[in-house]
Amino acid sequence: MLRRSLLVAAPGLVLARGALAQGANFGTASRPLRVGVTSGVHAQVLERVRDVLARDNFVVRITEFSDFIQPNVALQGGEIDANTYQHQPFLDAQKAQRGYDFVPVGKTVLTAMAVFSRKVKALSDLPNGARVAIPNDPTNGGRALVLLAEAGLFKLRAGADFRATVADITENPKRIRIVELEAATIARAIDDVDAAAITGNYAVPAGLMPGRDSLVAESAEGARTNPYTCLVVVRRADASAPWATKLAAGYADPSVKEFVEREFGGAVVSGA
Repeated sequence: MLRRSLLVAAPGLVLARGALAQGANFGTASRPLRVGVTSGVHAQVLERVRDVLARDNFVVRITEFSDFIQPNVALQGGEIDANTYQHQPFLDAQKAQRGYDFVPVGKTVLTAMAVFSRKVKALSDLPNGARVAIPNDPTNGGRALVLLAEAGLFKLRAGADFRATVADITENPKRIRIVELEAATIARAIDDVDAAAITGNYAVPAGLMPGRDSLVAESAEGARTNPYTCLVVVRRADASAPWATKLAAGYADPSVKEFVEREFGGAVVSGA
């Protein structure tokens, strides 16, 4: 697991050395707000939020993680104060599985999932027995299966949603083989499979753009109400803390929204 911490203060602030001052106000040089995020797109957006908040002398320290699980482990353990990478279905699954008492206090961005291939130009061109990679976490895996089924690659049981598993495939005329991989590794494994379902936060750093390169992609419209729009998440006890409100508001700043629109070409859209 990768962790990379980034600490930036507004000009003129001097960072305290040694242990953080106990009881200091969050968002100060002596007690930066500690925010966890997955590497790539989510980290890039959070860096822009950090810079916006620094205008008000509010200090954010970013810790990057290389998987979807550790940011919640770190939040539960008090290593960070918030994280900003997960959508509601994933949060709900994590709470059910691990007993976390976390709540969302704002929205960040929507990263559309798309299916890419180095071997075929259309989903219908996949051969019999093709290997298709999907994320191995319960919600994004089901999300990928729904996307593939809606595109006509196979059929799922009636009513299947993001909780679907391969056991819910009811008709599979091409005998498609589903390969479940850690989401962060799928873009690197694309040459080893016939097609791969990748979320925008991992596709973009790999040079893959849903609107340009994909065989099929989710719509990125309606980000404010889309269940896959990612969230600012904190421990329940911190839900009404002023720093939580301030962090969430940073994502709604016009300069952050403009950055997202300019930088990611529609693969990522603001949900704040």
